[in-house]
Amino acid sequence: MNSDLFPAMIAALPQPVMLVNHDGLVQAANPAAIELFGAQIAGAQIRAHLRQPGVAAMLDRVLAGRPEDSACFIAHTSSRETVWKVVARQAAPETFVLSLSDISDMEAAEAQRRDFVANVSHELRSPLTVLAGFVETLQGPAGDDPAARAEFLSIMAEQAARMSGLVADLLSLSRVEAVEKIRPRTPVLIDTVLKATLAALRPQIDAASVTVNFDIPDTLPEIPGDYDQLVQVFHNLIENGLKYGGSGGCIDITATHIPAMPGFDGAVLRVSIRDYGEGFDPIFIPRLTERFFRIDKARSRDSGGTGLGLAIVKHILSRHRGRLIIRSAPGEGSSFDAVLPCN
Repeated sequence: MNSDLFPAMIAALPQPVMLVNHDGLVQAANPAAIELFGAQIAGAQIRAHLRQPGVAAMLDRVLAGRPEDSACFIAHTSSRETVWKVVARQAAPETFVLSLSDISDMEAAEAQRRDFVANVSHELRSPLTVLAGFVETLQGPAGDDPAARAEFLSIMAEQAARMSGLVADLLSLSRVEAVEKIRPRTPVLIDTVLKATLAALRPQIDAASVTVNFDIPDTLPEIPGDYDQLVQVFHNLIENGLKYGGSGGCIDITATHIPAMPGFDGAVLRVSIRDYGEGFDPIFIPRLTERFFRIDKARSRDSGGTGLGLAIVKHILSRHRGRLIIRSAPGEGSSFDAVLPCN
């Protein structure tokens, strides 16, 4: 291969590409490779810059005569970790082409998928174990004990409801993600959404002995949205307030029309769900919308939480080009604000 022609051919390629000889010395590198490794990469020993066992073994195999091979190389910087797929292909008897592709997003997506499957499996395993245990017990001596049978059936019903709630939230999350890139345009009145949500939650509000202070102006403009999804947003946020902030005795629901807010083109509606419960450390706020994340796992499960409510809220607001703002501090309650664009 003409060594003068090679740099010109690869200069326009977006990914780092290098020509390496049989001794492992870099004969040529394109601008992307120089940006990644520095100007000293030209003429350098490639093993000195790709110093990880998997890549070193791959280079040895290619230098020994294998026509093509690949390995992953992880580069660390002060701000992030980048995963590169390093591919080596023989270009001449004593020369091979080395290219690097950034697969960080693919690796992150795969890790997220694995975590999701593991979390769902874990969430379902516990109630299934309980159900299997009680079924086995009822098939044995407890089957003839009316008191034990009634107690066990009650617990089994609770666990079945827990699994049903989890499956419902998973299906809801799947539906939201399927249309997340399609922004809804139907005019919706927020006060109508909130009144319908409170009517549906009235039994839970009464059972929790919580006072709901509802302060929504009649003059709020319509916003483009999906009525059913917005009901789900405020159902989740108000229910969240009842479960974890109900100890404060009241919840404030307010809505404000704001002419301008950073990050939005034009006016927005800001709907705030404020409770006066225990609150939590603000350090947890960035993780609250992660799937299955719970600050207090035992309490969340006992209250029937699936760990998916705020993840669903985030995805619905994202579809509406909106934002969720969370504020809290120990002993000061919590505030969950849904910000929605008016146009």
